[in-house]
Amino acid sequence: EVELVESGGGLVQPGGSLNLSCEASGFVFSRYPLSWFRQSPGKELEWVSTIGTGDTTSYATSVKGRFTISRDNAKNTLYLQLNNLKIEDTAMYYCSGMIYGRGARGQGTQVTVSS
Repeated sequence: EVELVESGGGLVQPGGSLNLSCEASGFVFSRYPLSWFRQSPGKELEWVSTIGTGDTTSYATSVKGRFTISRDNAKNTLYLQLNNLKIEDTAMYYCSGMIYGRGARGQGTQVTVSS
């Protein structure tokens, strides 16, 4: 069974940092590109970043230069380092991938940026 479990969210002040993790199981982790998405109340799901199997990365314009995606294939874990957080970064963050031809997504971890 494919499973993605996010953690690391929390409450942080503007300008602060968080490091999100996504532990994966049920598939060969190293063979799949993986992504982070986020969703704020009342807004659509927004793509944040993707990392390929060869560690190529891409970012949404809104987070480029502040967020860093990475993966540890030995630990089957995906990461998202969030720096210089802004109030508008407040959202539920999800890791996601197309695994075995089907979309998989975790339950999410909440990031709240507030003074």
